[in-house]
Amino acid sequence: MLAFALAGCTDKGGKEVGIAPPPVTEPELPESEGPSQAELREARAERNRAANRVAATKVSAISQTQQNYYAEVERKLLDGNRLRLDRVPMDAPIDAETLARNFIRIALRDEYSSDGTHHTDGASAPLRRWQQPVHVDLEFGPSSNTALKREIRSEVAAFANRLREITGHDVALTDGTGNFTILVLSDEERREIGARLPGLAPGIPVRDVAALRDLSPDIYCTVFAYSEGASTSYAHAVAVIRAELPPLLRLSCIHEEMAQGMGLANDSPEARPSIFNDDEEFALLTRHDELLLKILYDPRLRPGMSEAEAEPIVRQIAGELLP
Repeated sequence: MLAFALAGCTDKGGKEVGIAPPPVTEPELPESEGPSQAELREARAERNRAANRVAATKVSAISQTQQNYYAEVERKLLDGNRLRLDRVPMDAPIDAETLARNFIRIALRDEYSSDGTHHTDGASAPLRRWQQPVHVDLEFGPSSNTALKREIRSEVAAFANRLREITGHDVALTDGTGNFTILVLSDEERREIGARLPGLAPGIPVRDVAALRDLSPDIYCTVFAYSEGASTSYAHAVAVIRAELPPLLRLSCIHEEMAQGMGLANDSPEARPSIFNDDEEFALLTRHDELLLKILYDPRLRPGMSEAEAEPIVRQIAGELLP
C-alpha cells in the first residue's frame, strides 16, 4: 500500500387518460387508531432533542475550551483579511503559465516522502488521482448534535456535487458505504479512533494512525489518501475535521481536504489565489483551484505519470483553459 499524506421528496406525476372509472362502493373503515402526523412530527422532534441532550453531555470542558480557541482563531484570521470568500479575486490574476507551474508544484511534488522526510522545495512525485468512483461517507462522534450533523452533511453533499461537475469524475455523498471517509470528531473522540482506522483504510501505516489521532492544535483538519500495492490510483481516503471548529473554518476544511483527497496532494506558498497554500488567505475553492482539478482529471493525463511526462501535456491543457 502506498500512503499519501495530504497537507426531500419528488412528486411523481401520472398521465390523465380522460376516462372516468366505474363507481366503487368503499366499505366504511374504522377510525384510525394510529398516530397523527402532528404526533409523528413531535415524536421525531423529541428524538432529535434527546440526541442533542446526549451530545451536550459529551461536550467536555476541554472541548468547550477548544471551541472558544478556534472561534478566536477564525476571528483573528478574518480581522487580518484572511479566509477570503472571493472565487475570482481581482488582485490575483492568473495566466496559463502560472496555472501550469502551480499544478506541477501541487499535483506532481510532495512536501513529505513516504518515510516522513521533509522536502523544502517538494520531491518529485507521480500523478495520483481516483479511477474508481469516489463515495464520500461521513462519521460523527457522540458530541455532534443533530443540527450540526445535518449542516455538515449538506455542506459535504454540495461540495461533492461541485467536485463532480468540475472534474467529470463520479463523486457523491453516500451513507455508510464510502471509500473516502470524513470523520468529524472532538479532541477526545479523535484520540480513540486508532482501532477504527484500519477498517476505513486497510493496511494504514502505524505512523498515519498516530498522525490522525494526535493532531497538534494548529492543525484544524487533515486527509490521507491511499492506493493499493504499487498503484498510483487512489482506493481509500480518510479525513479528520475537528468538531470544535466554527462554521467558516469547518467549511474551509471540507473544501481543502476533499479537494486534496482528489489528488492535489501538496501545498505551495507560491500558489495564489488558492486554498492549497498554508497562509489561509482564501477559505474556499477558487477558480484557480477548479482549473487545477480540471487538469488533474483531464483524460490526456493518467495516474503514474512523472513530472517530465506530464509537464508538456499540463502546459497544453492550461493554455486551452486560459488562452
